[in-house]
Parts: sequence; C-alpha cells; structure tokens
Amino acid sequence: MSENVVHLHKPTDTPTLDGTAPTVLTVVPDVPPARPMPLWVRSGRAVKSAVTHERTGATVRAVARHGAYTFNGGRIVARRTWDGKTGARYERMIRAAEAAGNLEAAEEWEERLQRFRAARHHRRMDLLHSPMEAAKGVAVGAGMSIGVLVALGVVMAVNNGDIADVITPLSATIDFIALLIRIVQVVWGPALTIGPFLALLALWAVGSKQQAAPAWALPANVRTGEGEPITPSIVVKALRDLGVPALRNAIKEMGDAGASMLGPIRIAGCGIEVDVTLPSGVSTIEVQNRRRKLAENLTRHEHEVFITIPQAARTVRLWVADSGALDEPIGPSPLVTDETMTADYAKGRAPWGQDLRGDAASLSLYQRHLLITGLSNQGKTVALRSLALWVALDKSVQFLMGDLKGVGDWAMFDGLATTLIQGPTDEHVIQVTEMVEGAVEEMNRRIQAPPGTVFPPLIVLVDEAQVAFMCPAVDEDKRPYGGSKAKSRYFMAVRKIHNQGRAVNVLMWQGTQDPTDQNLPKLVREGAHTRASLALGTESQARMALGDKAVDGGAAPNMLRPGLDRGTLVVASDGIAIPAGQASITVRTHYIDDDAAEALTDRAKALRDGVTTLHVIERGEDRDPLADIAGVVGDAARVRTQDVLKRLALLNEDAYGKWSFIDLKRVLDGTGAEPYKSDGVMVIGRDRLTRALANHDETGSASTAE
Repeated sequence: MSENVVHLHKPTDTPTLDGTAPTVLTVVPDVPPARPMPLWVRSGRAVKSAVTHERTGATVRAVARHGAYTFNGGRIVARRTWDGKTGARYERMIRAAEAAGNLEAAEEWEERLQRFRAARHHRRMDLLHSPMEAAKGVAVGAGMSIGVLVALGVVMAVNNGDIADVITPLSATIDFIALLIRIVQVVWGPALTIGPFLALLALWAVGSKQQAAPAWALPANVRTGEGEPITPSIVVKALRDLGVPALRNAIKEMGDAGASMLGPIRIAGCGIEVDVTLPSGVSTIEVQNRRRKLAENLTRHEHEVFITIPQAARTVRLWVADSGALDEPIGPSPLVTDETMTADYAKGRAPWGQDLRGDAASLSLYQRHLLITGLSNQGKTVALRSLALWVALDKSVQFLMGDLKGVGDWAMFDGLATTLIQGPTDEHVIQVTEMVEGAVEEMNRRIQAPPGTVFPPLIVLVDEAQVAFMCPAVDEDKRPYGGSKAKSRYFMAVRKIHNQGRAVNVLMWQGTQDPTDQNLPKLVREGAHTRASLALGTESQARMALGDKAVDGGAAPNMLRPGLDRGTLVVASDGIAIPAGQASITVRTHYIDDDAAEALTDRAKALRDGVTTLHVIERGEDRDPLADIAGVVGDAARVRTQDVLKRLALLNEDAYGKWSFIDLKRVLDGTGAEPYKSDGVMVIGRDRLTRALANHDETGSASTAE
C-alpha cells in the first residue's frame, strides 16, 4: 500500500519549463538620500578653513607687523624728542650707573645733567628778549631792503633816462612775493592731504628699522633668528631673560641704558666677542651656569657660545659664533701644505690648529710635559700625533713610544723612534713600563753629568696610558705595574720624569681617554705643564683633565659635542697664546691622516743617519755587543762614537749604560771595524761593521759585554 507524502514546506527553487535552474533576482532597495548638512555647519567649516589658511595667517601677521611699526615708530620718535628736550637720558644713565655700582660714572652723568639744565635755562631766558629783538631785526631788515631796491631803481633811472625805473626793482620784488604766495596757495591744499601720510610713512620707517613689532608678527627669518647679527640690544635682552632676578631688576632700572654693561662688540674670527660688566649683586658663576639658556636667548646653539672670565672683576667675556660656523672644517695643516717646513724644539711652535677667532694656534713644546685626554674616538691620537710629527722634523729629538691601542696609529714612526711598542695586552704594558723606567735611568745619568752639559731632547710618549694605569699584572717582587700607589711601577716612573725630567730635556707625553681617578691619578695629571681635553662627559672629568683653575675660569670641554666637535680641544698651558685674563683657550686642531703622517715621517727619517727601532725591551744577560753595535748604527754610512754609546745605553741600560769609548774600542779591536776619524770626529763605519759581523758569524767567536 503506497502512501502519499505531503510536503508542508514550499520549495524555494521552482523548476522552469525547460528544466534549468531558475534565475534568482535580488531586489536591493534604493539608498535613502543623505541628509543635507546644515548651513551653519558648512559656514563654520568654511570660516575655519579661511581663518586657518596659511595666507590668512601671513596677511594677519603683515597687517599687525606694519601697524605696530607705525605705532611703535611714533613712540620711538616721541621718546627721542622727549630725550632731546629734557634730561631723561641723563637720569637713565645715572640710574644705570647706580644699579651697576659705578658711583664714579653716576657722578659724571649727574654733572653732565647739571650742565644740560644750565644751558637749557640760558636758552629759555634768551627767549624772553628774542621777540623784541626779532621785531627790531625785521624792521631794520625791511627798511634796508627797501632802501637798497630804491637805490637800485635810481641807478636804473639815471642809466635809462626814465624816472619810472626808480620803482622797477621794488615792483619786481612785490611781484615775486605775490608769485610765492600763489604757489603756496596752490600747494597748501594737497600738502595738507599728503602730509599726514608722509608722516606715517616716516614713523613706519623708524619702526621697521628697529623691528618694533611683536615677535609672532615678524617675518619668518627674523622669528627663527637664523643668522641674526648680535647687537647690544640683543645681548642685553638675553641677559635680562637669563633667570637671574638681581640681573633682571638691575637692567630694568637701567632702562634703555642696559647696554652700558657692555664693552665694544668686536669681530673675533667666525663670531663676535663682548665683555659684560655685571651689576652689583650678580656673580659670574650665575651666568656661567646658564650657558644653554643664554645661547638660546641669543638664537644660538649651546656649543656656539663660550663664556670665560677675564681679569677684570665682575666681568664675563662672551664669544658668540656665527650660526653654523663651527660646523665648517678648518683648512689643512701647514705641515702638509708646506713641504719645506722644519722644526725647532727649543724656539719653535708646533702648528696645531686655529682658535675660535680664526687665528693660528701654535704650541711650544720646549721642556713641557704633555697630557691630552677626552672621550673615545674624539681625535686624541691625531691631535697628539700631529705634535710628534712636527717635533720629529727637528733631527735632534729622540723618541721612545708606546701605543697601548696597537692598531697602527703610530706605525709610521718605525725607523724614527728608538723604541716603538704596540699592543694592548698586559705584556705590552710591561714592555712600556720598562721603557719608561729606562728613560728614568737615562734622566738620572744626565742629571749626574757635569753642569752645563747639553742633552738632546728625549720624548717618552705613551698613547692610551689608561691601559697602563689599569693593568693588574705584578712582577716577581709582587710590585704592580698599574695602579697609583708608591709601589706601582708605571705610576712611579712617570712621576719621576715629571719631577726632574724637564731639567735635562726628558719629557713625558701621555694620551688617555675617559679620565677617572683610577685610570688617571691626580699626581700624574697635575704633573703635566700642557693639559688639553677633547669632549668629556661631566664637569668633574673636565676638572680632572684641565684642573680647577681652568674650569673655574670658563674652560668647559664637557660642553663640547661628542662626535660633532671631534678634534676640538680646550687647552690650559703657558706654551700657547691665551687671551689676557683667561685660563684656557679652545683650539680646533688640523687633521693629518695616515698617508700624510707617513710622508712627514719619511721627511723626518731623511734628516737622520738611520735609527734602529726596537719593538721589545731586551732582558737577557748574555748579549752580542758586535751585533748590537751594528743594530744601533742601522743604515747610516757612519755614526759618531758618542751617538753609538748613547744608542747602546737606550738599547740596554744594564749592559751598556756604563760603557765608555774604551769599552767600545775594546770590542771592535781586531774585528776590522775599529773606530776611525772622519771630518775630525771619531766614527764607526757601517761597511766595516758588516764585514766584521760576517767574519764573526763564520768563526762563531762572540764577545760578552762586561
């Protein structure tokens, strides 16, 4: 039995007649039209767009600026007129002098005021009599004029034979006066109309010249202040807004005479320099501590303003650079551009760079220990190396060098320095320490020489000296190589050279970075006669680098910009020309690259007979004197016996420090390399030594130094 199934759900897909699937049509209702924006909203947006448009702002600023120029120009003219007619100017100057504590100037201005009042009273008294005298003068002048004209007419009448010519000159004069009256009548109306506009234009010109408008209304280049020249009014405003109440109140009491605090503004290199005498109650340190704010008030960056303390009391000296001038590089070193330049250690000065005024900055190295410090990668090695490159052109100078960085910055001195040790390890520190101790022994030998003996300069140079001070190694006697105690070998060797070295031309040059009490002990840094610092991080580091006196006098290497002021040094030394009253000077050093440095050392090597550079300090007891003599003679054709003895002593003090000519002759006798005379002095020849050394190697006979 079949059952019929009744579907209660209506099928959605109704088949078409041809059996294909039906097409489904989707009916989308129309989007209702957007509601119209209210008129007040559209009007508000249009008004806002018009008000905030750049052209509208420029127009408003222009209208406000020129209106302010005219109004404030009138105020300026009125004030000038008032000052000219009254004693207001003198009274302001008196108040300014009193506020500055300068009673002598106040008395002088008061005396000028009394003279001005007396002269003004005399002029006013003269006005009481002037009307009568003026009337008499007019009457007498008119009568004389008429008489002259009539006399002239009589002459014309006699000449022409016509009596009517007597009044011709007088009639012509009357006609001329009438013409003038008619011209005035014609011009008077337009003049009354144009005159006020001309007066307003004159007032606008005065206000425009003084920039007498609100800051927001001034042109963009004036508002930003880029390149704005420094004027007395700008300096006074900058000091007034410095945030020192006593200074602000004193300037307000001075009125427009605040510029009386300023000395002449002088062009100084790529900037200007001005001395500011501070009012009573204002300390120079208050201005120094606000260097950044003062620079911003002068529309400059902090690094473009330098504050120093000259010798005059209660005075600060401001040096303000032209905008962006300090970011421009200086020219190449004269050492590079002048291939004929030579050096004189005793009398010459090393061309180091330029000061902020743009003048050449040169440094005397004669008998001065040297210390250069700063943060890493600021140009310390290049600044130190440029001094060594200059003095190397004096062939009498000898070098002992230790580079505790060991990346080749001093490699060009190989063949020029007697000793060159390069590397950052403890073993390199030990070698450098023994090198410095050898210099101490040479210093002691020189001290014991007869009075009047002249010694060639010996410069002991250690770069990255902080590595030596921080070295933890100790010797067999438990004495540390590093540190700052009395048992520390490097520290004590440097101290001994600082104490007595300059008297016998043994000098200590050190370069170190990021100074602290641990890596640059106080006694060592204060033993340097020339102290220079690149950019540092803190004021305390600046005091370590340059000393309290220089920092208190305005030296601020901590204000230099790391990376941007690379190669800029603050120097405290009597070996460089420092402006009177200052304790330091800022120098932008010349950059000498490695290629130029190699060319300079090649020139220096050509001046010498040949130098054998040691890269390690020999410690052995048994030596071959003949080989050592050949080594110190080097590539020179001949060397004086005295120079050979000195080089042997530097090579190994223990073995050769006490040698004399007799010892030298004893070793060379029978070898074929005996000393002989050349140009009146005893010398040792390289060729003879070479043959003697070859025979020595063949026979195997070696002499031992006693």
